[in-house]
Amino acid sequence: MTYSWEIFVATELLSLSSLILFGLFRYFFSKPKLSLMFILLFLLLLTAEALLGIYVYQQTGEVSTFLIIIAVFVIYACTFGIFDFLRLDRWMRSKLGKLRGVELLTEKDYAIMRRNKDPKYIAKKYRIMSLIHFILFVTVQTIFWSMGTNSISEMKMYLTDLSWIEKGNVEDSPYPNETMFTIGMIWGIAFVADFIYSWSYTIFPSKGK
Repeated sequence: MTYSWEIFVATELLSLSSLILFGLFRYFFSKPKLSLMFILLFLLLLTAEALLGIYVYQQTGEVSTFLIIIAVFVIYACTFGIFDFLRLDRWMRSKLGKLRGVELLTEKDYAIMRRNKDPKYIAKKYRIMSLIHFILFVTVQTIFWSMGTNSISEMKMYLTDLSWIEKGNVEDSPYPNETMFTIGMIWGIAFVADFIYSWSYTIFPSKGK
């Protein structure tokens, strides 16, 4: 408990190092099988972070900033992080293939790259991502509000009267503490911006080549 932050930072640094080593062995040393060991190490470190969060919660019994940060890292790695990693993998193979004069991409890779440039596919992808974000946002905010209110009717009161947002203090809000209030407010702004940005691809679609 005393060194929970230090353990988390150390785990993140080791995770980053494992991804760098994966890239070195896969792209520069041409040893894809050996590089998989570093992906396995990354997954083990990710599991360790999740277990650390569970342990801290068992000891404190409260949802702290530390737990929320761990949850964000773990959820990202298990969701959007996978797609970002695959996209980076294709980009690296494309660049290194051109430098070496060899073909490192498959027909499937090219099909995915063409699809990712299709305006209709891009708009659909962002719509799905915005809906996932919406469900996650509503779920977490409901949990936060349930911890700071006594009933559903009280939660409805805060939904119909948003004057507490203008006041800007946790005492007049449906959140149980300052940490959750800050996270809820920042996430709310980010959610609105992300939702507008995501649906802009549908409302104002780009023209394909």
